[in-house]
Amino acid sequence: MGDRWHVEVDRSLCIGSAQCIHHAPDGFRLDTARQSHPVAPDADANERVLTAAESCPVEAIAITLLDSGEAVFPPED
Repeated sequence: MGDRWHVEVDRSLCIGSAQCIHHAPDGFRLDTARQSHPVAPDADANERVLTAAESCPVEAIAITLLDSGEAVFPPED
């Protein structure tokens, strides 16, 4: 069984660029305020979701390993 991730979007940072939806249309949705939300906050590791996080112009998307809380993105310094 592969890694499971917890995905969060910091609504105070999200600018509604929709880059996350462009890269992972099954992973994110915009609400009526154009704020991004993960479709399934706890899900199997997914390269498209990681690409979406990396593409966010304001780094509003954080991904951690579900079991340990270890950072996947952004990487810890």
